[in-house]
Amino acid sequence: MLNSVVLLGRLANDVDLRYSAQGVARARFTLAVDRPTKNEQGERDVDFIDVVAFKGLAEACAEHLGKGCRAAVQGRLQIRSYEDRDGNRRRAAEVVAHEVRFLDYRKREDDSGSDPFGEGDGDDGIPF
Repeated sequence: MLNSVVLLGRLANDVDLRYSAQGVARARFTLAVDRPTKNEQGERDVDFIDVVAFKGLAEACAEHLGKGCRAAVQGRLQIRSYEDRDGNRRRAAEVVAHEVRFLDYRKREDDSGSDPFGEGDGDDGIPF
């Protein structure tokens, strides 16, 4: 059996980082992902997909990602059931991240604007 999801999109909100009573970090965010085809108006519709990460990956996401940042997520689809405040049974789909690639660097207020990888532009003119 195989349950694998790969997504590429932009964060629709800031990362919500919380810790369980046992001290396990959990990060939640929503990834806005364009659909592959255009609608009748010639624009791409967007799916908003909930993503959850745990432990060290959760903390790294909270540190390096923010609203509007591009990210690639690899993980598995999870469907969970819960009861809402009115007692109705609900289902929620989310991607449990196994790997997250930070495609944009979120500039923090205390950041001087330096290259996050410490590489800078070389003499050869290649920007990466």
